Amino acid sequence: MSSLKKQVIRGAAWTFIGYGASQALRLVSNLILARLLAPEFFGLMALINVFIIGLNLFSDVGIGPSIIQNKRGDDPDFFNTAWTIQVLRGVALWIGSLIIAWPVAQFYGDQYQQLLWLVPIVGFSTVIAGFNSTSIFTLNRNLALSKLTIFEFGSQAIAIVVMVSWALVNASIWALVAGNIVGSLAKMLWSHLLVPQERNRFTWDKEASKEIFSFGKWIFIATAMSFLAIQADKLILGKLLLPEVLGIYSIALTFAELPRQVMLRISQKVIFPVMSKRADLPRKELRSQILRKRWFLLVVIAALVTFLVCFGDLLILTLYDERYADGAWMLPIIALGLWPLLLPLTNEKALLAVGKPLYTAWGNFLKFLYMIILLPLGFQLFQELGAIIIIAFNDLPLYGAVNYGLWREELTGIGQDFKATLLLIGLITLFMGGRYFLGFGISIEGIL
Repeated sequence: MSSLKKQVIRGAAWTFIGYGASQALRLVSNLILARLLAPEFFGLMALINVFIIGLNLFSDVGIGPSIIQNKRGDDPDFFNTAWTIQVLRGVALWIGSLIIAWPVAQFYGDQYQQLLWLVPIVGFSTVIAGFNSTSIFTLNRNLALSKLTIFEFGSQAIAIVVMVSWALVNASIWALVAGNIVGSLAKMLWSHLLVPQERNRFTWDKEASKEIFSFGKWIFIATAMSFLAIQADKLILGKLLLPEVLGIYSIALTFAELPRQVMLRISQKVIFPVMSKRADLPRKELRSQILRKRWFLLVVIAALVTFLVCFGDLLILTLYDERYADGAWMLPIIALGLWPLLLPLTNEKALLAVGKPLYTAWGNFLKFLYMIILLPLGFQLFQELGAIIIIAFNDLPLYGAVNYGLWREELTGIGQDFKATLLLIGLITLFMGGRYFLGFGISIEGIL
């Protein structure tokens, strides 16, 4: 077995282990916090995070991907220039959070007036994150995912301990805010211990900065469109729904997105670094290597989606109190709608590896148009149900654009997509039928 293949297997294994442990910790903390805090706090924090994430994505110049993808990624002048850009960007992001706080609070009205001071406070985490060591990207570049997994899990654990401890003493929004800030600080400090010999310092290499911004301009377009597409639901729902309903939706979305988060981590931490190393291969050979490994991933995510569609409502009703009961019918619909996104996540990074991220950017732009046109209409016609159905299937435009790009670049896997979709339909039919005949009804009967 080749050295790279061994790294890929170990990297995928650590990604699964890390994600599983992370989600288990997140679930336990979520259950505890859901009992200690009111639903509107989750809705308020979800909306705050939308704007902080938006500032990050609208200023993303691909610092991490540049270090992973560039041949000079291990050169101190290169990664220290990248770090310098990252620090400056972090400060600029916090200034941006100060600027947007007042108009955001005014736009969402009296029920969200706390945004005026919460957005800048939570936004300070961008300054802290700006000082994160580039060792994080160096480890990812070299597929050293065991150390990276422990680091990410530990940082998450620290943030959660702070949230739960604060909520036990004072059940307010400050529990979530404090966990966010302390978690960011712990992550930043720990990151500088990951690779002791890699010490970041302020550096400006003109050639390195040129390469970073040249590569990053496409990342900027792709991530900006990604923000508009992925966060449009919360941006619009924040205006349409009460904070507590938005909080319930965010709980359902947390579970529905489990398959997406699994694939996203594997895509970013394993598939992208490997594809970057093999981007010079002839397209036919590169495509063949992708498809050989891809089918196993498709089977795994089909099984995860099936579980959430068929039994997601029972999960919500068992784990949460009656305040969150509406999440039981939301979860299966959202989980099913994620399928058109999960399919391209298994091979879309090949486009980035060969320097063609524009297809994804176009897909996200079309997805954003879909949302701003159809989401308000769906809510007007069928209230929460109409909004959830529109949100569930908002990845269809993205699927079309990404697959057009893969076809143009001779990397298409649409035949596998068709087979995997048939597998998904078969699994859902089998398990939903079994559930019905056992007397448990169907998973969306709460809206019928």
